[in-house]
Amino acid sequence: MVEFTLPQNSVVKTGKTYPAPGATNIRLFQVYRWDPDTGENPRIDSYEIDMDNCGPMLLDAILKIKNEIDSSLAFRRSCREGVCGSCAMNINGKNTLACTQAISDYTGTIKIFPLPHMAVVKDLVSDMTHFFEQYASIKPWLSNDTPAPATERLQSIDERGKLDGLYECVLCACCSTSCPSYWWNSDKYLGPAVLLQAYRWLADSRDESNSARLEQLDDSFKLYRCHTIMNCTDTCPKGLNPAKAIAEIKKMLVSRPSE
Repeated sequence: MVEFTLPQNSVVKTGKTYPAPGATNIRLFQVYRWDPDTGENPRIDSYEIDMDNCGPMLLDAILKIKNEIDSSLAFRRSCREGVCGSCAMNINGKNTLACTQAISDYTGTIKIFPLPHMAVVKDLVSDMTHFFEQYASIKPWLSNDTPAPATERLQSIDERGKLDGLYECVLCACCSTSCPSYWWNSDKYLGPAVLLQAYRWLADSRDESNSARLEQLDDSFKLYRCHTIMNCTDTCPKGLNPAKAIAEIKKMLVSRPSE
């Protein structure tokens, strides 16, 4: 019989409990904790939060834990600093942005974990290095060899409208880390977020590198590992449709002129 040995730190243990004495309006938050410097297994710490003294959003509760209960908690957030998307987490089993989710949207205990299927740096901080390397690989900038006009490069209303549902992506990685194809093939498959960004430039009438962009994407793993599971569209906190963008790239590849 085949026997498998799990990594030593793969077993998540029960951690500390932080009560809220005297509070009457309490919500329980269970938070994933792991510090690589200690050599200890991950744990789930439980925090009772007095909702009479807490803001309405999940990020408010996490900040309250950090500021008033346990300053060792590590997480990312860049709200109001021009880096929207930083506070992506897995909350009650679904990837989302902590700053846009109201605590009242959930009943019972709220369980907060880092984004799944990424290496954890510490606590709720996932390692995004590979994700952003993939993003850079699609050259996410306007490529145009035509001399720049005296003013801006103009678009018609219809041309500009084709970018709606694409430019709003904040690269939070909620969609990619909810995709089973990305879980198993993230070394080669670009994933929903990066492919949506790739289509954003393919759909831009001002860009003149469609042929080169499509050639780069025409790969059995980079693009075609997508099996239209639709987890990406279901979980996107901005209401975008990465699956549709991927389908549009496939249509462009099929319809491009043969050489």
